[in-house]
Amino acid sequence: MQNYTRGIRGAITLEKDTKEEIKKTTCELLEKMLKENEVQREDIAFAIFTTTKDIKSDYPAKHARLELGFDKIPMMCYNEAEVEGSLRMCLRILLTINTTKKQNEIKHIYLKGASVLREDLK
Repeated sequence: MQNYTRGIRGAITLEKDTKEEIKKTTCELLEKMLKENEVQREDIAFAIFTTTKDIKSDYPAKHARLELGFDKIPMMCYNEAEVEGSLRMCLRILLTINTTKKQNEIKHIYLKGASVLREDLK
């Protein structure tokens, strides 16, 4: 079987900007992305986290490292582009993985208010 490098996208909205809420939503989204795509941590090449500028209390990658065992996975956090009328309080994740799955077998995960970003995936 051929191995591919694939991206898994996910997004979730927060109720408020607190360290506890960032921890909770980061873990919820990552766990669902991993489970739905049957990903093992050793298959993850890297992870990119973005937040809208109204999320300032903590780094999502910190919770992936401390709570979910991502301590050996390269990760970066960035602010999302600020576009007029865009979704607020939103955390997005891009996992880049090594897998035998084809592109159409990847399940992208959009939770809570972020589900409006990809209504085609409902």
